[in-house]
Amino acid sequence: MASEIRVNKIENRSGLGTVTFADTGVDLAGIVTATTFSGSGASLTNLPAASLTGTVADARFPATLPAASGANLTNLPAANLTGALPAISGANLTGIAATDNVRTGILDVAGIATFRSDVNIPNINGGQIGGRRNIIINGAMQISQRATSVTVTNTVKGYQTLDRFEYNIHGTITHEMTMAQSSESPDGFSNSLKFSTTTADASLTDTQSHYLTTEIEGQDLQQLAYGTSSAKSFTLSFYVKGTITGTYVVWFYSADTGKALRKTYTISSANTWERKTITVAGDTSSAINNDNGSGMFIRWILGAGPDYSSGSASTTWSTDGYTNTNRYVGQTANIAATTSDNWAITGVQFELGSQATAFEHRSFAEELALCQRYYYKHAFGGSVDGNLGISNNNMAVGMCAMYTSSAGFGYIPYPVTMRALPTLENATGTDYYRVYARGGADNFNDISTQQFGVNGSVINYYDGFARTQGDAGWIQIYNTNAYIAFNAEL
Repeated sequence: MASEIRVNKIENRSGLGTVTFADTGVDLAGIVTATTFSGSGASLTNLPAASLTGTVADARFPATLPAASGANLTNLPAANLTGALPAISGANLTGIAATDNVRTGILDVAGIATFRSDVNIPNINGGQIGGRRNIIINGAMQISQRATSVTVTNTVKGYQTLDRFEYNIHGTITHEMTMAQSSESPDGFSNSLKFSTTTADASLTDTQSHYLTTEIEGQDLQQLAYGTSSAKSFTLSFYVKGTITGTYVVWFYSADTGKALRKTYTISSANTWERKTITVAGDTSSAINNDNGSGMFIRWILGAGPDYSSGSASTTWSTDGYTNTNRYVGQTANIAATTSDNWAITGVQFELGSQATAFEHRSFAEELALCQRYYYKHAFGGSVDGNLGISNNNMAVGMCAMYTSSAGFGYIPYPVTMRALPTLENATGTDYYRVYARGGADNFNDISTQQFGVNGSVINYYDGFARTQGDAGWIQIYNTNAYIAFNAEL
């Protein structure tokens, strides 16, 4: 038969430990030593970390650990972190090397950075990335050799004010507009080209249209690689301000290929400067000639009748884009509709690639020299000519030699090589010019060209001389309306 001993408490002889028997279980006090333990340790608490040694078999852990905070975990070996981490915020990550420091909107790089693909950058330090990116000449509207303000009409059009930008009309439009260099401009610019309607033509019909155009030489567009499998896109950007909100068309035409396309932009807020960006894909099938002829027209449409806007929009380079009805599809505005209408533009930039960068500002002298390749105003009367800041009613023209007693020849050099052999532009009238020779002076009325060159021309001065054959002399402007210029525009 079994024996049974019932006690309430067992105490070690040294008093270092006790075993107490209670109704709820057994309480052990002191050091417990055993070869093995069996059972659940779920209720074990306050186990010192230093006393937990050895390796815990994986089988002792459940397949899925319960959710727990790892806030106090330290010194985790990198080799033990495997698998895919869930998407987390890196806002509080610290200790990342300076070469890899990426923060919201900012990349701080110390040393050499290598990128595996193209990097599109709109600016560096809030300004332009580098020079000679802008193919457009006079995009900041600074140079105005011809005049600063002209009233344009159906008969007065073409190059009238700002260099490299011409205003033209298709059809007979009864409107009149002031085309002027204006001080209205967005931040970072001092000038714009502004059109202000003075006589309205509210209804454009049939093939009536009016527009602003600039042209680019073919040899300046070779970087686009048109006609090859490597044909590149380009981006046109500009600042625009107008009284009429709505959709406007920019039309691109390649004279060498006979192809065209149109893009649209929107003026969202009246009388507010807005920057517009238009990107055009390259043409792999047709090349632009590498010469000094017109490689591309860029045309800002200011109003168009239904014969130009009723077709199908051409958004890729095609001969269909040149068809009249397809040219200006989408144009809704006509800035000649009322005498309250106006439209202004500046900061025009044409650059390689699909990213519009900050406008490339060139010096006034550089921009003037680029303009003089196409038009050079040599001498003129009046008080001030454009932005040149010259005030002189008796401007010198140059030296001359008397070929006869009533005619003389002189050579006029150009400041830059002109695009092609130019034509002479000059005003004629009674006593518009004066010659000085052999201690006397004579007024005369007219000037003609004896021989053109791309670096200078021989000029024939005549009509009213009374000098001696073989005399040397010099010529000056002698009327505020007189001028001499050379034109090699596209």
